Amino acid sequence: MTAFDWQRMLIDKLPLQFLFEVTLRTLFAYLVVFSFLKISGRRGVRQLSLFELVVILTLGSAAGDVTFYDDVPLLPVAMVFLTLLVMYRVTTYAMERMPRFGDWLEGKPAVIIEDGVCDVPNLERKNISTDEFFMELRQKGVEHLGQVRIGIMEVNGDVSLYFQPEDQVRPGLSVLPSPLRQQYRQVPAAGLYACTCCGKTTELQAGGGGPCSRCKHEEWSEAISSQRYAPS
Repeated sequence: MTAFDWQRMLIDKLPLQFLFEVTLRTLFAYLVVFSFLKISGRRGVRQLSLFELVVILTLGSAAGDVTFYDDVPLLPVAMVFLTLLVMYRVTTYAMERMPRFGDWLEGKPAVIIEDGVCDVPNLERKNISTDEFFMELRQKGVEHLGQVRIGIMEVNGDVSLYFQPEDQVRPGLSVLPSPLRQQYRQVPAAGLYACTCCGKTTELQAGGGGPCSRCKHEEWSEAISSQRYAPS
């Protein structure tokens, strides 16, 4: 083999006309994947469940191979598409008829925030760090946990939020990144502080601190009580 052999690197032993066949194969693969998403009724990746994502990846693998391998015929890929579509229909039907099967396959929504306090064990079971979760909250216009009445982690990884009425917003933990909020093991002044792990608020005296009564975490941040300004 000769290094930097441009003939081999660019097209090897295939004729130049094969490039037009690649165009046709790519169009075929695109239409197959697009048709699946259209028939299944899904409009975006954020709406895909774990099962649906596996189906799409499987279909994408088959569609990817057919685009540029000259020895991969088109009809078997079409059969892969039909088989996956039947599996999808059967599985979704079974999930509707057998809720336990659906919960096992996709998981269940989990309440992560309730009345301004974060359920850390539920968050850990979802394999999501507090920093990642707080990033989701910031993107939805949340400044601190006290603004949130209920926060639910959906099965597709999205976060659904129900906010406190304006007159019931309570002091809570800021969701800003750690470098942008002061954190203490011993607080500098008396006041209301929030646990930086679960968000539980506690009145502390100057020099006070210690473990949170809810999660045993030992770092505190001054609780804030600003109102939420919804995006216009």
